[in-house]
Amino acid sequence: MAWDFETEPEFERQLAWMRAFVRDEILPLETLVDEWRRAGGSARFARATAPLKEEVKRQGLWAAHLPPELGGHGFGQVRLGLMHEILGRSELAPAIFGNNAPDSGNAELLAIGGTEEQKKTWMEPLLAGELRSAYSMTEPGAGADPTMLTTAAVRDGGEWVINGHKWFTSNASVSDFLIVMCRTNDDPDSEPRKSYSMIVVPTDTPGVEVVRDIACMSDPEPVPGMPGHHCEVLYRDVRVPFDNVIGGEDGIGQGFVLAQRRLGPGRIHHAMRWLGQCQRAFDTMCERAVTRRASGSLLAEKQLVQEMVAESWAEMQAARLVTLQAAWKMDQLVAAGGHHSDARIEIGVIKFWGARVLHNVIDRSIQVYGSLGYSSDLPLEAMYRRARAARILDGPDEVHKVSVARQLLKGYRPADIPTEHVPTRRAAALAKLGDLLDLEAANT
Repeated sequence: MAWDFETEPEFERQLAWMRAFVRDEILPLETLVDEWRRAGGSARFARATAPLKEEVKRQGLWAAHLPPELGGHGFGQVRLGLMHEILGRSELAPAIFGNNAPDSGNAELLAIGGTEEQKKTWMEPLLAGELRSAYSMTEPGAGADPTMLTTAAVRDGGEWVINGHKWFTSNASVSDFLIVMCRTNDDPDSEPRKSYSMIVVPTDTPGVEVVRDIACMSDPEPVPGMPGHHCEVLYRDVRVPFDNVIGGEDGIGQGFVLAQRRLGPGRIHHAMRWLGQCQRAFDTMCERAVTRRASGSLLAEKQLVQEMVAESWAEMQAARLVTLQAAWKMDQLVAAGGHHSDARIEIGVIKFWGARVLHNVIDRSIQVYGSLGYSSDLPLEAMYRRARAARILDGPDEVHKVSVARQLLKGYRPADIPTEHVPTRRAAALAKLGDLLDLEAANT
């Protein structure tokens, strides 16, 4: 089967506008981020980017991941993927286009599962950029098995009382509300994946303590007040209204279902943004190769450098095609009345394959540049540090590989004699065509 990922002329013009906008208006801002951090956090950054956000809105590209009835544009996953490939060139771009994590995923989550009141109270201000959010799921000790989450919510009349310990709750320290995954069924015999719910918790609720912004490889010295940090959060007898469970009473026990619906499109967007980063690193590497001379010739004339260029290009093309094919399948499923979660094999593959390609291409570019690539005088070292997280976030690669393999192996059955066993196949062929062969032999 062949896939045609070309879009209509109007959207192609929008993609061209986005490429120029990211190149001319957003990439230059990257060089000022550290100064803004030192000068008081996100306020200056917000002032600098506000006009850019308004221009994005004028172009009809704000919060494009949502359907039109919820303030988006109904682009579908293929077009969104192509859009995120462009935005991925800069870590600043998604926020300027109103689809930065975790806000974009949380808005989509509320759009999918929220009640009308929840959409009005939380989703609409989030889409308008009036609120910030955080997704509070990961816990110390739970690792990649979400059924080991211990944060619990107990109903007490018209309220939930939440107790637990979370970490890597991105943006918690600058958020207005958190979406907390917690156990709402204390029956030890209940099915684990139907025992969790998602509850909206305003960050200023008594008992919520944002302990710290966690220093990590991508941000070893987090500056308070800046978005993008991964936070440790404690919930001690936190009380919120019962109606804050996403989906209302029907949402109780639906936490994992909602999480999967949230993560599917998100992985397409992640993988395409990674390709945007790959392309930037690739362009940087090739520029170096045709400029730098060593041992009497250009790096571009060295076979080992040529191999790096060829391998990088091939891996990027493979990642791009498998990601867009997954996006295409998701669009086809939705158009047929199904759900994109049925593309779980394709979604799982792009997660681990895209993360591998991202690391490989950036690593090769650093190697071609040598000490300059290793320094902060180029963006490659920061890109490399952030890329390492891709193999862990949204589930480690190993989990996705196991899931993909299990799904694929379901299509096979054991065979005592291999299907391709030549003697067995020959005997079957003789039984089917033996008379014809005898007749041909008699006529020769």
